[in-house]
Amino acid sequence: MELPVAWSVVLVLTALWNLLIWPRFWQRIARDPRSRDASGRPTRFRTVHAVLIAVSLALAVAVGVLGVLTLV
Repeated sequence: MELPVAWSVVLVLTALWNLLIWPRFWQRIARDPRSRDASGRPTRFRTVHAVLIAVSLALAVAVGVLGVLTLV
């Protein structure tokens, strides 16, 4: 696949940004009192955010791989 180097760099930087930000956001979600109910079970708040973060990290990896492959 041919892609200008600038776009490849944008893809790699986007992937790195997401891989840096989302785990830190998860730390905040895990500490949030809304993430567990009174008996300590995960709430929908935690579950929804866990899914969103997992999808975002998977997309970050895919975009990063694409960016690296187009640089080569």
